[in-house]
Amino acid sequence: MAQIFHRSTNTISRVSIFGAAFFVAALIAAGGLFIRSSYVTRVGVPIPQPVPFSHKHHVGDDGLDCRYCHTTVETSPFAGMPPTDTCMHCHSQLFNTSPVLQPVINSAQTNTPIQWNRVYQLPDFVYFDHSIHISKGIGCETCHGRVDQMPLMQKASSLQMEWCLDCHRHPENYVRPRAQVFSMTWQPPPNQSEEGQLLVKNYHIQSLTNCWVCHR
Repeated sequence: MAQIFHRSTNTISRVSIFGAAFFVAALIAAGGLFIRSSYVTRVGVPIPQPVPFSHKHHVGDDGLDCRYCHTTVETSPFAGMPPTDTCMHCHSQLFNTSPVLQPVINSAQTNTPIQWNRVYQLPDFVYFDHSIHISKGIGCETCHGRVDQMPLMQKASSLQMEWCLDCHRHPENYVRPRAQVFSMTWQPPPNQSEEGQLLVKNYHIQSLTNCWVCHR
């Protein structure tokens, strides 16, 4: 019986199958890189605001403590946003004629809150509590980055699940003394793992990785 297919057909078939497998693998890898890119996570992208508030100026230059504006960060799941009155403590006297501050002046005069744009937005199915992380020695800078160097606020971390789980699995690598939680300049010691293990024990930190911890 005459041969129907050319001898090269088997080779072409093998190459096609392996090529398809490599193409699918490359597609999956590209998808993984895409969902971690700043285009999706918006890490490092400044978020426009009604007022170009500079953490670099207020925290880095003026030395304001995080708690001066975010008053509920130690007692509530939410860090809290400052009311306009907090801004006016200083700006009723300082730069009170600047056009840049006009939205703040209008807010104070009309008793209408400023509509700030969120920088970090967790999905509705994710539960997060600022106060428990603060009490366990996790610094603001760990998640929010060096805000004292940010002229405009931007995300410093993706807050994707794998990022959070790395800390939950190895808290000793991230915990710091409670007295340094609000410090922007604290540096981990060379023996952070050893010091961290002591803090984990002293602060009764558990390595919580069950789904229900965050998904309630």
